[in-house]
Amino acid sequence: MNLVLLEAGEVAEPLPRADPRAEHLLTVLRRQVGDTFDAGVVDGPRGKATVTSIGAAGVAFRFEPGAEPPPLDSLHLLLALPRPQTARKILNEAAALGVASLRFFPADKGEPGYAASTLWKTAEWRRHLRDGAAQAFDTRLPGVHHAPDLAAAVAALPAGARIALDNYEAPGPLAPAAGRRPLVLAFGPERGWSAAERDLLRSSGFALAHLGTRVLRTETAVVAAVALAKA
Repeated sequence: MNLVLLEAGEVAEPLPRADPRAEHLLTVLRRQVGDTFDAGVVDGPRGKATVTSIGAAGVAFRFEPGAEPPPLDSLHLLLALPRPQTARKILNEAAALGVASLRFFPADKGEPGYAASTLWKTAEWRRHLRDGAAQAFDTRLPGVHHAPDLAAAVAALPAGARIALDNYEAPGPLAPAAGRRPLVLAFGPERGWSAAERDLLRSSGFALAHLGTRVLRTETAVVAAVALAKA
């Protein structure tokens, strides 16, 4: 945790002792009253915080804001809704890499039950974004959206370059053209895109590309494709 990232409503309140951020301050950073630490407000400024008291209620601090971080890269992810444990990793890594948004949809070959996970029914998904941004020493979180199907997800995408990752029908690898912005990268489910989904993607301006001959986990493919696009 390179930055203690706070929601706007947490700036004036102590961090509860059970909060992982308070635990990090006390046991990893070993901060005492009067010590400072790097902190920031979600989608706001970074700055320095000073510990003012440590008690049963938690760790109280005074935050002094500094400069705002730069805007997120205009890079957007379109994702077939993955299994929850995979989604957790993607949320964290996408936030760390600084993508602008993630848009999830139920795929033809996906598992409908993934949408009912507590990951999405509670605020857990936002915590994973916050952890990823904190790792990257940033305060900006990607937007997270859900669509009822691929057509609705595509209709809500920004204009720009569009590439869908596909192990089966892609004519070539993810190319340097991925450096264009805005850029949307689309990732299908574990079982791959359906024929209807490929038709919809192609008719919506997506080019198909692959990441080589190796079969990757979805979270690995996301990191690899985003890294190539950012490079």
